[in-house]
Amino acid sequence: MTQVKICGLTRYEDALAALEAGADYLGFIFYPPSPRAIAPEAAAALVARLRADAAAHFARPERPRLVGVFVNASPAAVAALLARCGLDLAQLSGDEPPEAVADPASPLFGRAYKALRPRSAAEAEADSTRYLAPDTLPGPRLLLDTPHGRLYGGTGATGDWALAAALATAVPRLMLAGGLTPDNVAAAVACVRPLAVDVAGGVESAPGIKDPGRVRAFIAATKAA
Repeated sequence: MTQVKICGLTRYEDALAALEAGADYLGFIFYPPSPRAIAPEAAAALVARLRADAAAHFARPERPRLVGVFVNASPAAVAALLARCGLDLAQLSGDEPPEAVADPASPLFGRAYKALRPRSAAEAEADSTRYLAPDTLPGPRLLLDTPHGRLYGGTGATGDWALAAALATAVPRLMLAGGLTPDNVAAAVACVRPLAVDVAGGVESAPGIKDPGRVRAFIAATKAA
């Protein structure tokens, strides 16, 4: 069954609703230019409350993972913030070097995966080889997002599903992002067959404010696909 990441969470009630609807990953963005950014202090408080109030969810064998999303932060800084906020994984969505996720000497080795925005199949193949996270990572080994000239994801633009499907065949445990909504996610899953899908704006009433109905519909459509 395809997993779901609800990303760009800024409010406790939205995170709890996503968790109770069956989300497998909850994403928190630590990139101030993003309209969905959250401050480290706020994230730490939110996560601590969530882990206490929803302890049964985190005690499951297939427990949900809490993900910090970063853009061009140093591996040491990312690792420190993961610990400070009680997060499980890091998603590197900027121009980070391959060593950040693939080098055993990195403080993020086995704790981070890279978001890629390739513009061609050749670029996707080359980057996936360089950036593939270790198989021991408890989650996706790569994320594929829609390319954009200036923005590091969150554009709402739908990606190239044919390219994604070819990459998913070659790369185990791919997460798909880019313009997904409750209306199109089932088709995306059927085409690409990824490990997981990632959504932010597609389930919002405003940037950083989730619509509980759309969150439930998105997760239900994904799980049923």
